[in-house]
Amino acid sequence: MEKHLGKEYANRAQKESFLKDNCEKVENKGYMKQFTPEQLQGYKEDLAELSIEIEEIEDEKKASAKHFKSVLDPKIEHRRDLVSSIKKKAKYVNELCYKFIDRENRETGYYNADGDLIELRSSTADELQATIFAALGKTGTND
Repeated sequence: MEKHLGKEYANRAQKESFLKDNCEKVENKGYMKQFTPEQLQGYKEDLAELSIEIEEIEDEKKASAKHFKSVLDPKIEHRRDLVSSIKKKAKYVNELCYKFIDRENRETGYYNADGDLIELRSSTADELQATIFAALGKTGTND
């Protein structure tokens, strides 16, 4: 079979008429149609423009993701703290506490600003050493 038929006709309608008149049957058939060099160049230009647009949109998406992450992360951390506190039914604090030593019972207690005992433990040897005030029987509060 010949590679080309009807190329002698310049008019597309005449070419199609020739092919229809000389064929066995006309059928719909899918196939890969080759591009002309101009069409191929046009597709390449479209691809370049589209690639630039996609890159710009992806950059905006990254910037938005960073913004949302910066807004969302502190809220997530706060939620973790709340969940932890609720589970433990308490929260960790660091505040001024007042240390009292009971030398008779050899115990040391820590009280918060509300006057609540927050820790009670056995006194260490250093804590049990007598001080000048203890030797004089004074507490240090205008005795």
